Amino acid sequence: MRRKYYTLDVFTDVALAGNPLAVVRDAEGLDTARMQQIAREFNLSETVFVLPPRDPVNTARIRIFTPTRELPFAGHPTVGAAILIAELDAPDLLSREDLMVVLEEDIGAVSCTVRHMKGRAPRASFSLPRLPERAGEARDPGTIAAALGLSPSDIGFDAHEPSVFSAGNPFTFVPLASLDAIRRAQPRFPAWAEAFGAMERPAAFLYTRETEKPGHALHARMFAPGLGIGEDPATGSAVAALAGVLMSYEEPIDGSYGFIIEQGFEMGRPSLITLGMEIENGLLVEGSIGGCAVIVQRGVIEL
Repeated sequence: MRRKYYTLDVFTDVALAGNPLAVVRDAEGLDTARMQQIAREFNLSETVFVLPPRDPVNTARIRIFTPTRELPFAGHPTVGAAILIAELDAPDLLSREDLMVVLEEDIGAVSCTVRHMKGRAPRASFSLPRLPERAGEARDPGTIAAALGLSPSDIGFDAHEPSVFSAGNPFTFVPLASLDAIRRAQPRFPAWAEAFGAMERPAAFLYTRETEKPGHALHARMFAPGLGIGEDPATGSAVAALAGVLMSYEEPIDGSYGFIIEQGFEMGRPSLITLGMEIENGLLVEGSIGGCAVIVQRGVIEL
């Protein structure tokens, strides 16, 4: 059977930047093992398979795979799939108004707003299906530093210290003192397993307040070798959980916030992720992730 597929670059408005994503349309009839094989064949950080929705009021059901396992939720597959579906299925309507695309993921129904940007790449944002929460305790700074090839003095800034949060996928968040430190960081084995191996999905999201571009909130990198992802150019689910980090260590006052997180610069794939936060009575009541995406390839898989 011939199945259409597309690749997109997500969290960027130009091709050959951002985070590449494969999307397989017409995924009916593929079982889990076959989907995992296809994801391994694409060998991108994530591959999405589009299926009919279980609830007909929703737009589609999607399943998300890294090269080694399935994920219940991920940011750049959600943004990329929503933009692709809107552009392919309702291009005329999208050119006139914002479209709501509701994607059924293992974490639940995710509501996405897709916007046509005249003369620019389309943009999508989605409300977090689950607000972030602490998901365990991070190892001590010395152990984490050894796993990243850094010195303990590189770990932390202001009140920030290593922590573990999840908004669907757990990450160890590692604050670093400078851009120099984050550029030097690389997983070191076997120290990596000691620092992060106890997690269900061992992944480290490094961040620093120093940025490449003015006006951005944080500069980040993400390593997840256990998921088949040496380094990820843009990690929307980590930025979703980052909202919990900011609530814990920044203690922002009530109001609406928008933060731009830059990632992927060390890989030559600069990515920009927008994190929205709504805070009422000192509590995070809503969060969102947004970004652009561009279609790069169209083809068919012969299966």
